Amino acid sequence: MMIRRLSLCIASLAITTAAFAGETDSPQWRGPNRDGIAAPQPLLKTWPAGGPKIKWEFRDSGVGYSGFAIRDKVLYTMGTREDGCYAIGIDTNGGKMLWQTKISRATSGEDYAHGWGGGPRSTPTIDGDFVYALSDAGVLACLTADKGELIWSVDFVADYQGSIPKWGFSESVLIDGDRVIATPGGTSFMVGFDKKTGKEIWKSTGHENAAQYVSPMKHTIGDVSFYVTASKSGLVAFDTETGKLLFQNAATGNDVAVIPTPIPFDNYVYHTSDYGAGSVLLKLTAGENRTIQAEQVYHESTKSMQNHHGGVVLIDGVIYGATKVSGGAWMAQDVKTGESLWMERMRPNRSGSIAYADGLLYCYNDEEATLWLVEPSREAFKKVGELKLPETTKTDRGSGAIWAHPVIADGTLYLRDQELIFAFDIAR
Repeated sequence: MMIRRLSLCIASLAITTAAFAGETDSPQWRGPNRDGIAAPQPLLKTWPAGGPKIKWEFRDSGVGYSGFAIRDKVLYTMGTREDGCYAIGIDTNGGKMLWQTKISRATSGEDYAHGWGGGPRSTPTIDGDFVYALSDAGVLACLTADKGELIWSVDFVADYQGSIPKWGFSESVLIDGDRVIATPGGTSFMVGFDKKTGKEIWKSTGHENAAQYVSPMKHTIGDVSFYVTASKSGLVAFDTETGKLLFQNAATGNDVAVIPTPIPFDNYVYHTSDYGAGSVLLKLTAGENRTIQAEQVYHESTKSMQNHHGGVVLIDGVIYGATKVSGGAWMAQDVKTGESLWMERMRPNRSGSIAYADGLLYCYNDEEATLWLVEPSREAFKKVGELKLPETTKTDRGSGAIWAHPVIADGTLYLRDQELIFAFDIAR
């Protein structure tokens, strides 16, 4: 009887541990909710000198800036080798490759501007037994999550006459029910693909523009749900039922590149981009016949948030992220008023990517290969920890830098520089 009780206790503990691990995963771009906020998990509040302990490193990811999706002790990412672009599965227990699958051809400088680095840019998305990955050439692939077996693929250029953006296809696709939402651009600006077959089952209308680098978000106002993204003409949103264009705003559009993910919250949507565009807040109101009115609360472009591609997070009414103003700085901005609260110069870094977990900001600098642990504050920049990558890539980045975003999952901080992946133990 005692042995049986002990066995039941051990089994119960195993189930609880597995559930806890799953709850701290990061199954898609920028965390569970695509907003840069990691799943709740107990993490170190300060770090020792030199930073937290390295758990493992992986040295064969291939070329690229692809981020990480993590679930059930497997890390999913992408990289380009000489013969093609690969989706990769890595065991997070020890950093060993589980599988790799070629999903498209490798690109060259003839496809888009490789002077800032080539290879995939997007983060895979995990859903059920499958993982969905988009190559820089515009091939969207569905693979089995356990073995990486290819189920179906769609080519945005060959099948949808989309054009490869100047710096490659970069969005991380959104799973919504039975749909995979992605942006081929052009006359098929945004498309919903059946996640089991790859067949088109939904399509946006009322907006034709080339794809940019923005990952779509879903939000609901009243009884109207919509997908929001951006092109060079600015923010655009489409009815999830009809595909109809619901609202648009030009404030964060520009003629060079629109990259950061929008931040929808409550009855608002916030967005920022670089190249002089700045930041905008829209107040959304549901109208009759599935319409939405979008009122511009503010548009700030001078000495404010001009986020390049490292993203921003919204914490307790404050937007945190890197701005290209003043040659590059970390900053805080009041989301409701647009007021700049503080800036911290980051030179020689020009930009940086950000994530939030267990009460702290993880600010990854793009030149020095450093990450700063920062306490959120409206009053001032408060750094409480720092680490430096033990090694940086030997790959020639050209004019590029360290642009893969930090990911926090299951008590671990994951950082990438091209083919190199480092896992740091930050569990408390």
